[in-house]
Amino acid sequence: MFGIVRPCRHVMCKGLYADWMGHLCGLCLALRDEHGHLSRLVTNYDGLLVSVLTEAQSPASASRRRAGPCALRGFKGADVVESEGVRLAASVSLLLAAGKVRDHVADGDGVYARRPVAVGATRLAGRWSSAGTAMAGTLGFDPTPLTVAADRQALLERAPAQAPPGSVAAPGLRELTGPTEDAVAAAFAHTAVLTGKPHNREALEAAGRGFGKLAHLIDAVEDLADDRASGAYNPLAATGTGLDEARRHCDAAHAELRAAVDGLDMPRPGLTRALLVRETGSAVARAFATAGMHGTGHPPGHAPGAPPGDPGAPPGGRPPKRDPGGLLSLACTALSCCTCGLYRPAWDEDRERSFCERFDCSGYDCCGNCSNCGNCCSCCPGEDGCCCDGCGCD
Repeated sequence: MFGIVRPCRHVMCKGLYADWMGHLCGLCLALRDEHGHLSRLVTNYDGLLVSVLTEAQSPASASRRRAGPCALRGFKGADVVESEGVRLAASVSLLLAAGKVRDHVADGDGVYARRPVAVGATRLAGRWSSAGTAMAGTLGFDPTPLTVAADRQALLERAPAQAPPGSVAAPGLRELTGPTEDAVAAAFAHTAVLTGKPHNREALEAAGRGFGKLAHLIDAVEDLADDRASGAYNPLAATGTGLDEARRHCDAAHAELRAAVDGLDMPRPGLTRALLVRETGSAVARAFATAGMHGTGHPPGHAPGAPPGDPGAPPGGRPPKRDPGGLLSLACTALSCCTCGLYRPAWDEDRERSFCERFDCSGYDCCGNCSNCGNCCSCCPGEDGCCCDGCGCD
């Protein structure tokens, strides 16, 4: 459950990337300390946005503690966030993971169709749900929108089986994204309670709905080809929504999200803006590039003004490394999973650099560190593309 917000260290200011890592490791360790090592499986990038939002609204930086060496950080120590925001992120992660597991069991997806796996997964989901609910109670957070989201989603997805797409009884795309929007809106809004900023609640709910809609749609776009091949449910296929229309929905949701973030009272907006505005925009571009289209109207993998040739090649002309497949690819995928996505194989890193250069900045050497903060904004398109926005560089 890596989530849609996956900051690229090649273009994000080092200061912001270090802060993001502090929240990520803080979430992972909070889960371990309160619920055991197995609960660290629910660590996800999107869940820690709750922790980031809490710190952004607080008058003082969140407290940090020194964590010991960890294999995921190359056996190095780190200063990790320790706050109520991290605990809220842990609660949200547990509850959403429990709902996702129950959904897989109900649908009989893959290995979940085997009874022993289904029984074990159901028990694990129950433990995670109980732990998340108990933790939410200590923070004064009502977890109902999160605990009922999976059940509401399942009911909506079963409706098209009884009514043709477009009919009155069949839910539309807006209805299908509703449970996710409500769950994220509730989690985001509670950060205003933790930080004593009730005037932020309305904007936080709007940001949560925008982000929830984006997360749901991006997941649908990324899975569309596989779902069609396997016959699995996909909201775009179920509602007859094409990629062009889906892109318009994503762009509208991103605009709503950006407007909501702009309306927030945040003493330290840097990381929040980088993740909720800039990185969500990159996530949309990534999803539609993978699906075979770009919002620019250019062929997949072809940047505006780029010379003809290998569409996946980075600007320097060096072709990206290829996924070798087989056991090596499987081993690298497993290692990436076990390290929360921090480990990336060489071919994946190369694709990421190429994507960042083509879509985010004119060159990651400019934006990869704070020493060139003065030039960074000029090399990135638009104020939301400024890699060093709010990083506090001199």
